[in-house]
Amino acid sequence: MSVADRFTKWVTGFFTMWVIIFAILSFYNPDFFKWLVPYISILLGIIMFGMGMTLDSKDFAQIIKQPKNVIIGVLLQFIIMPLLGFGIVLLLKLPYQLAAGVVLVGCVPSGTASNVMTLIARGDVLLSVTVSSITTLLSPFVTPYLYYWLAGTWIPIDPNAMFIDIFKIIIVPIILGFLIRVLLGAERTKSVSYFLPSVSVFAIVLIISAVVAVTRDRLLLVAIPVVIAVIMHNSLGYLFAYLFSKYLFGMTEKQARAISFEVGMQNSGLGTVLAMKFLTPIAALPSVVFSVWHNISGSMLANFWSQRDPEI
Repeated sequence: MSVADRFTKWVTGFFTMWVIIFAILSFYNPDFFKWLVPYISILLGIIMFGMGMTLDSKDFAQIIKQPKNVIIGVLLQFIIMPLLGFGIVLLLKLPYQLAAGVVLVGCVPSGTASNVMTLIARGDVLLSVTVSSITTLLSPFVTPYLYYWLAGTWIPIDPNAMFIDIFKIIIVPIILGFLIRVLLGAERTKSVSYFLPSVSVFAIVLIISAVVAVTRDRLLLVAIPVVIAVIMHNSLGYLFAYLFSKYLFGMTEKQARAISFEVGMQNSGLGTVLAMKFLTPIAALPSVVFSVWHNISGSMLANFWSQRDPEI
């Protein structure tokens, strides 16, 4: 294993630890991290650029090989999580700012960490990559209007303005990264690609630190209801996606596991950025907590599945 591989594995392997450490540092030294707030969108753009650099035209071959499963995965992502978020905030009677944040994180696309969890769980990795890529590319056209429909009365937004922002933050960097990979070739960009996961971890840790810094004074007051809402949202997302894909739509075990992670794990970095710009810092907290929790729960579920059926 090369030095680059070892470094990347070390940084990404302790992602949750980095998040917790920097969140604590930010809580006790908020002034040290507040200056990052104006750069949150740029940090997410860097993450999306890295995603574009790793995309390959072969990733979308699953659209031809198993179009039904891809379409079902995309639809489940944009149906289950938004509706779950809406139902959970009504059940828990959350304050409108937190409620809006929970619904927003339910309306964003799949998180890229789902691909790693699918690999560990011996799921269909190609299906996972395809669904997460497509939901990400569709997010400017879906996320603003889903949120506006479900939670627009709590914190009103201009969905068209959100569309433009998502396009600039998500689609443009992905396209640029993909074009650079195509123009320079996979071999020339290989050395840079080794460090992209580490850069993404660093960027998301800084985003979370910035949000904790600006919400410090109210964080402890809302921590418990936010954590409860996020755990319910994430866990039920895994469960419903797995049950629907396997028993309602007849997918194989490997495919159902992939869809479970695709639906249950969100691009909470995007949720954080959108909440900070269009909602309030408090509304960004569900996305911040989701960033930490879905990596913990995803790892536990992936390890459970890998040990349960090692022959898959």
